[in-house]
Amino acid sequence: LLLTVVGNFGALPLGILLALGRRSRLPVIRYFSIGYIELIRGVPLITILYMSAILLPYFLPIDMRPEQVIRAMIGLLMFEAAYQAENVRGGLQAVDRGQYEAAHALGLNGSQTTILIILPQALRMVIPALFNSFISLFKDTSLVALIGLFEIVRIARSILAQTEWLGTHREVFLFAFMIYWVFNLALTYGNRRVEEALGVGKR
Repeated sequence: LLLTVVGNFGALPLGILLALGRRSRLPVIRYFSIGYIELIRGVPLITILYMSAILLPYFLPIDMRPEQVIRAMIGLLMFEAAYQAENVRGGLQAVDRGQYEAAHALGLNGSQTTILIILPQALRMVIPALFNSFISLFKDTSLVALIGLFEIVRIARSILAQTEWLGTHREVFLFAFMIYWVFNLALTYGNRRVEEALGVGKR
């Protein structure tokens, strides 16, 4: 759950910056954003996790190497940010051009137009896609077991390795399934509530 929270809420601001950077007039920022997004989206999550867990420490001094869970968070954040950036970019492209013209008519500059007028509308439009990414990342956190971290499925396997839990495979994995299901159900319900509150899909 900690990995999910950090991955999602840390990736969204970074994804917004990448989406805006992809539309920047400065070539350096634009090409960096495009390159990052396309590179990360073209690599499986497990590869990112292995790189953050195994390769990252080699590029840092010994006394500055983060704990493995922090490295996993960094990998998840980097991966999720690229997908959130594409979600936000889709919202930015969906905003009517007249909104830009109206903002300029009010005397707003480019930054003010983006931050105050365009970005809020874009985020409102892509709320379903954002929540879908949240749910997907929560399920993807099961992959951190492959780099030695404990998560729901690996905890279930560790429980089954104890003699007092022999013969309870179905019950233990059913409980793990229920954790995933309840959490995803809560996110789906939250998505609907946010959509209703913001009037998503309504003019």
